[in-house]
Amino acid sequence: MWKIPSHSLIRDVLCNPFYAGAYVWGRRPVATMLIDGRLEKRQTAMRRAEACRVFIRDHHIGYIDWAAYEENQRMIRRNSVNWQGDEAVTAIRAGQGLLVGLLRCGHCGRKLHVRYWGGRGTNARYLCKGDYDDGGQYCIAFGGGGVDRRLGLEVLNVISPLGVQASLRALEELSAGDLVERVALSSKLEQLDYEARKAFEQYDAVDARNRLVAGELERRWNAKLEDIQTVKQRLSTLDKNRYSLSSEQEARIRFMGDNFAGIWESDACPPALKKMIFRTIVEEIIVCADAENRTLQFTIHWKGGAHTRGEMQRPGSATDTATPMEALEIIRRMAIRSGDDQIASVLNRLGYSTGKGKRWNQNRVATVRRNYSIAGQRRALPDPERVSLSAAARICQVSHNTIERLVEAGLLKREQPAPRAPWEIRRADLEAEPVRSVIEHLQRTGKLILHGGCAENQVGLFTENEGFDNGRHHE
Repeated sequence: MWKIPSHSLIRDVLCNPFYAGAYVWGRRPVATMLIDGRLEKRQTAMRRAEACRVFIRDHHIGYIDWAAYEENQRMIRRNSVNWQGDEAVTAIRAGQGLLVGLLRCGHCGRKLHVRYWGGRGTNARYLCKGDYDDGGQYCIAFGGGGVDRRLGLEVLNVISPLGVQASLRALEELSAGDLVERVALSSKLEQLDYEARKAFEQYDAVDARNRLVAGELERRWNAKLEDIQTVKQRLSTLDKNRYSLSSEQEARIRFMGDNFAGIWESDACPPALKKMIFRTIVEEIIVCADAENRTLQFTIHWKGGAHTRGEMQRPGSATDTATPMEALEIIRRMAIRSGDDQIASVLNRLGYSTGKGKRWNQNRVATVRRNYSIAGQRRALPDPERVSLSAAARICQVSHNTIERLVEAGLLKREQPAPRAPWEIRRADLEAEPVRSVIEHLQRTGKLILHGGCAENQVGLFTENEGFDNGRHHE
């Protein structure tokens, strides 16, 4: 019965020596152990086929041969992200981390894992688990973005000089097309022409009365003619499909060779291609941190045995890019009644920036509120009991300067959750004494007399035009 293979079948073909023609017995032997005064039987770890109690190679015809089975085992170990793998190269996947499977801890010898975090889950972070699973701590951990860029520069320094040479080689291969096959077919055509002539000569020389011999010679001659026709058709197909570069394409390939670094940094260069390049020229990268955990030291083991050592500042942790506490406190105070747009404006006027050094805007304030669970709103909520400076001036039908003078004199209270934040003035205070009397006097006489709520026989805090009028009267 033919059917689509299942995952378990594919795994068995790759891992079970039975499918490679070998008979194995005792791959997971049972051991008797004394536990809590009782004898218990437990299976031990899986053994290699050659180490089993019974191993008969070529016992039967397998799906694959033994060499393919051993190569599958080596490939599975290479693709494993476990530190027990015998090589550093792992399978190339779609993640953004370029050094997955190449990094090995210089402190404990384990291979580093990668974890992705961030809003989109694409920011790579490399870490060595150390003895964390046994109740200990992580051995080493750092952000992957800066490390990928730093080691990417090392790769560019190595392979950039070869970029022009590679582009010229590509030009030669693309221009040559199927030159090797064409030469082979041309030689074969010459040989078939010779054999066809010989077959014709033999057929032409035979006595017609020997019909069996003549028939066999004619069949051989026709077979050679058919072979000649097949080769000519293949050559015609190669000529038809021969790829020739235009001048624009040739210039583009040369440009790619001269500007390999720019292409590497381009968004059009996928991470999978960069990983493939890394694994082509890099065997393994040993990384360790200094005693203060401030720098990272790298030792790059190149294919071929050469080594390169380097050092860089350890990438900052999440606390290094966190929102400043002063800005966070302003957001907490203003978020009660102000909108995210007003909060962003105040933070920018006060000179605060985000944890990443960017200017504030409505979306970034909303993100901080969400991350720190701060209640708020994108736009300021209307409050019938409180008004702004402009609204207070409009209600009283006076200028902004008058409201400010009333506040400075202590006649009118205002609230300001943060410096340079919008004023909040209670509507009831605008209609209460002594503010109402001062405004009525201003509207009636055009003079702003600020008594500051004092008694009639007490000198006022401010007087406007009064001193000037008295001075002119004394003159």
